[in-house]
Amino acid sequence: MAQEYEKLDLKERTVKGKSKARSLRRDGMVPGVYYFRGEENVDLQIDKKKLYHAMSSGQHVFEVEMNGAKQYVTIKGIQYHPVTDEVLHIDLMQVNMTEKMKFTIPISLEGEAEGVKEGGVLSQILTTIDVNCLPTSVPDNILVDISNMELNSNMTVADIVNIPEGVEILSDPESTIATLAPPKEEEEPVVEDLEEGEELLEGEEPADGEAPSTEEGSAETKEGDEQGGKQDDSSDGSD
Repeated sequence: MAQEYEKLDLKERTVKGKSKARSLRRDGMVPGVYYFRGEENVDLQIDKKKLYHAMSSGQHVFEVEMNGAKQYVTIKGIQYHPVTDEVLHIDLMQVNMTEKMKFTIPISLEGEAEGVKEGGVLSQILTTIDVNCLPTSVPDNILVDISNMELNSNMTVADIVNIPEGVEILSDPESTIATLAPPKEEEEPVVEDLEEGEELLEGEEPADGEAPSTEEGSAETKEGDEQGGKQDDSSDGSD
């Protein structure tokens, strides 16, 4: 049974410019461009609801009708709104179903890592991967088994073993897919006692029962001596 592809409802676009593009979006259409090597680009508009439905299907190749003929395309570029994530513009490229080409597909982690069972923290670094294959053989995703990952370990593209037949991995083999770090230990605040003879910081009060510092006591004694000396001088003058 032949594979069925999601269909995109598109029409050639005759209006151009930012204001016209905004008007199209208000009418539920997405402006875009269609191209194929050696041919002139075609400006087009696509029904937004059907586009979103096709994108959510997980497929990478879609069926369209151009100039009365059935053709197949893949999405080569999407421009999103920075706040709402609404699709603002899309680039579609015609594909030859008998020629291999590059596709970017998602990576899905499966299994429970041994290190996670010990409290480790798993982080997925790489979420997509580039592959080379026929448009008829594009996998929905690449599954990566992380069951054997231990604490302080990582998994790279080179570690992928479940590669579908007819699919060639193009991404760098050394690219990290996931890491597994040990759990972070919470450090308790350390309160240090003042050692004997250690001075208090400016503005600090001595604890109950603590004598004032030697320097402070010396200052008070000196002040008392000076006052006593003045009294003696005045006594001598009265004789």
